[in-house]
Amino acid sequence: MLRFDVYRDGKLASQIDLTGAYIFGQDNIPVRADLAASNGQISCMKHAPGACGLALLWHAGSSGTFMLPTTRLPERGEPYNLNVEIARGQIMRLAQKREDWGLFDYVGAESLNKEFDEVRRKFARSLKPADPAEAAALADQALEQTVTLGEKAALFHADIFLTRRRAPAAAKATFGCEIDLAQTADNYRTRVREMCDFVSIPLPWKQIEPKERQYDYTAADNWIKWGVQHKKPIHSGPLLSFDPATVPEWLYIWENDFDSLRELVFEHASRIVQRYSKQVQVWNVVSGIHAHNAFNLNFEQLMELTRMTCLLVKKMAPRSQVMIELVLPWGEYYARNQRTIPPMLYADMAVQSGVKFDSFGLQMFMGVAMDGFCVRDFMQISALLDEFISLSKPVHVTACGVPSDITADPADAWEGKESIVRAGQWHAPWSQRLQAEWLQAFFRVSLSKPFVESLCWRDLSDTTPHYIPHGGLCHDPAEPKLACRELRNFRNNFLAGQRGPAPAAPAPSDEHP
Repeated sequence: MLRFDVYRDGKLASQIDLTGAYIFGQDNIPVRADLAASNGQISCMKHAPGACGLALLWHAGSSGTFMLPTTRLPERGEPYNLNVEIARGQIMRLAQKREDWGLFDYVGAESLNKEFDEVRRKFARSLKPADPAEAAALADQALEQTVTLGEKAALFHADIFLTRRRAPAAAKATFGCEIDLAQTADNYRTRVREMCDFVSIPLPWKQIEPKERQYDYTAADNWIKWGVQHKKPIHSGPLLSFDPATVPEWLYIWENDFDSLRELVFEHASRIVQRYSKQVQVWNVVSGIHAHNAFNLNFEQLMELTRMTCLLVKKMAPRSQVMIELVLPWGEYYARNQRTIPPMLYADMAVQSGVKFDSFGLQMFMGVAMDGFCVRDFMQISALLDEFISLSKPVHVTACGVPSDITADPADAWEGKESIVRAGQWHAPWSQRLQAEWLQAFFRVSLSKPFVESLCWRDLSDTTPHYIPHGGLCHDPAEPKLACRELRNFRNNFLAGQRGPAPAAPAPSDEHP
């Protein structure tokens, strides 16, 4: 068992929120554990041997409230000081990324290195006091500075590579938004046309085949036709997803018959690809089956469905890009459900087992008090993207978003029932301005990775049923938020750099005609 004492304001905490908290082991893979908090202490009864760490939402002063992990720790009789261990974990990860990114001797990073030495010394002072409350107070000060410094380092590193990415000869990148199939208003489509290089058109099985053998392609047909008419590249899918929001009710009849389920998946994917193979450039073939396992399939069955569906699309649409989409990328869900697969393990298995696909998709959401949606700092975001380097596949950020308000939003995917405040915050409570600043920082970090080919915001508007609470770029298509303008400005500046400077006007001639 691991035990942690939690201190606030010089004494043991009277209340401890374990929203989203989990235990993780080697390679940051979550493990099953029973967590309990009482009398200022967290007890972690883990179901796996070996050293483990604890990740939980933690207030880091003016930097914000983030899901922050400790280092991996061995079991011992006396409790650990959680304040000290959270600060130790953050400093350790910053030291690792500073070396990975080559900032310790990079010209221009002298101030960052000086700050790092300062916070390391401040943390060292927190290890000396005999009074654990005093040690916790010093560790909290070091943590606040370390989180801020980690963000500075991530953005400094991002800007170096973003400058190179803006060069005309660099790999191109595109910007898009996932459309709402139910929206057909002219002002909505006008906004999409103005902002997007491509359109992401969802194909939820539940909507296309609400009853077995009864199909409704009307909404998808209309948007596919619109995309072709306006010469917008089309990203579409997923063809296979076990997210309860997209699975038709009648499919659960076959939850205990894998052979029949596999045949139904094959038939569904075949119909969709045959219908739209000439219009779609990027197929989101398999989405999130590593996390959403509604049919309680085992590892081999999930990988078989992945392999089968990707091969099918490769054969039927050889000119299109085949993509596997990862959701909930930190994998907290694996600590609750062992019939799922950690996201990076699933990605690595797809590569190593010879699945025929071209790229990965990645969803990145924050701002809902649920597993996978708690706020992370930008050093963690950048480090997560760096993990894709070893997979040698391009990456599309297929959906991202954060709130622009902290009030309940009854039109979101959870009908306003999930808290925004308890999911953490980035610097301050979410607002329009903070949403725009997060968008700009996230785009900078993402596009600094040369393997990221596209960025797609999830919700265009808040006026329709949408995913993240207050997560749209506009209140309605006619009333853009600050984030909408930020995206437009970022896109224009980035694409202008890739096009290169405008050709110089010819010098005036001294000769007269």
